[in-house]
Amino acid sequence: MEADVAYAICRMNEIPSQKARGFHLMIVGDDGNPRPWPIIVVRWGRQVFGYVNKCPHDGVNLDWERNQFLDPNGIRLMCGKHGALFELGTGNCVEGPCKGRSLTPVALAVLDDDICVVGVRLVEDEVAGDEEA
Repeated sequence: MEADVAYAICRMNEIPSQKARGFHLMIVGDDGNPRPWPIIVVRWGRQVFGYVNKCPHDGVNLDWERNQFLDPNGIRLMCGKHGALFELGTGNCVEGPCKGRSLTPVALAVLDDDICVVGVRLVEDEVAGDEEA
């Protein structure tokens, strides 16, 4: 398996600093089958943090409006369903029904100003796009 492959998902400037954006990717699971992999990417200056877009409380996506991930103060990730608050840099829940639990981290790297996911195998476009349309 190509564990060292980096998949560019967007340019750094496509996410404003101190904002978060969701991506709907397809990952190759341990069983070899593709499965949805919704993730959140947070940009804070030159730092980026990634998490699976799934609240540890009940498994729902954090955003109830597209790309609305941050609390009203813009300093924590917030679950739109029950208001759980998560630290941006660690994913730890600091308030709400899942306090003490954490979001699942996603390994990211910034390469040539591209934000890339690393350490996973994504379904490549050629594979996902077959001619059955």
